[in-house]
Amino acid sequence: MYTGRIMHTDLVTISPETSLTDAQKLIDKHSIDHLLVTDSHTKLIGILSDRDLKQYWASPATSLSTHELNYLLAKVTVDMIMIKAVVTVSTATTIERAAFIMQQHRISALPVMEDNELVGIITSTDVMDVLLEAIGISDESVRLGVFVNDSIGQLAKVTEVLKEAGINIQSLLCWPEKKFPGITQMVFRVGARDSDNAIRALNENGVKVKLQYEKDITPFLPDREGDR
Repeated sequence: MYTGRIMHTDLVTISPETSLTDAQKLIDKHSIDHLLVTDSHTKLIGILSDRDLKQYWASPATSLSTHELNYLLAKVTVDMIMIKAVVTVSTATTIERAAFIMQQHRISALPVMEDNELVGIITSTDVMDVLLEAIGISDESVRLGVFVNDSIGQLAKVTEVLKEAGINIQSLLCWPEKKFPGITQMVFRVGARDSDNAIRALNENGVKVKLQYEKDITPFLPDREGDR
């Protein structure tokens, strides 16, 4: 999946001369968390988040009256507090890369560019929605976890067992176990009606299935390939 497929294209943009009061009104009106700041040529020059606004709102609030605060905020413009070093991605950026960039920069939104033009925005919520869709989480599915040696053919071995048992795999994720080098955890989701058959088939073929959180996962680990 690429950012160009899920980005929001109905952009709400503002000029750098917009007051903080007007910026907040736009955020509230459109129920969004970020405003994109563009110049007169629609070039992206900054980004302003609802969090940035709230932080500025709170900073002088203890020493000013409501009237004084409103007057001040009407005079302060967006270019005074916006983020100018904007981190962007292209429409061809993968969702997982976008998630990585957000994590690295500790940000929750990425403007999307195409041919140096602003064409959209993607948020951490959008990324989470794609992840949940990819995982296939639902009340009609069951999560099965298995541990395998990180070597060629392990995925094929497990999926072949499920194929022979007539089990359809709805989704699959894999990641290395940091505390156990050389071990990979695979997490499958199968239909709730197929879960018992899937567990039975895997167990009969020497693949131990983990169904819930286990403080100690060593009983579920496979034999080391070098030990056989």
